[in-house]
Amino acid sequence: MTRGTLATLRDVMPPRALTQGEAFRIAELQAQRLLEISGVKQPPVPMTVITDLPKIVVQRMVPWPVSGATHWTKGTWSIVIRGNEPFGRRRFTLAHEFKHIVDNRHIDFAYPATRTMTHRQRAEAICDYFAGCLLVPRTWLKKAWASGFQDTKTLAALFRLS
Repeated sequence: MTRGTLATLRDVMPPRALTQGEAFRIAELQAQRLLEISGVKQPPVPMTVITDLPKIVVQRMVPWPVSGATHWTKGTWSIVIRGNEPFGRRRFTLAHEFKHIVDNRHIDFAYPATRTMTHRQRAEAICDYFAGCLLVPRTWLKKAWASGFQDTKTLAALFRLS
């Protein structure tokens, strides 16, 4: 029996406070690991890498006051996304909210406040970074650039982001 995807991603996180550099590196490793587990090797990353995971339900709501939110209810993670945002923005929000789920067990101590950032600001920055790493992995971006995709509109279309 193999460990579940969520447990495998959580295993990457040490149970201690992280520097910002460590937190960014761990987020990138988790994104890479999710792509490896999912067998995704080229853009765009299908959102099924998240939506097909057990115990995760994704809902699109209109109206909804924020881009996304995550909560645990009755044994299931619920990710709610503002349904009237552009498709690329919804993809980014889903990946961002998924990182909140991955971090849930460590959230109280992994990202302590610093002189310049609150605990919440740090967590949000790491979730944004994870979303970027998942949807636009560094190696894929470099390959696209080397292949001639060198303007933001073309890259956004390739990776299906806004």
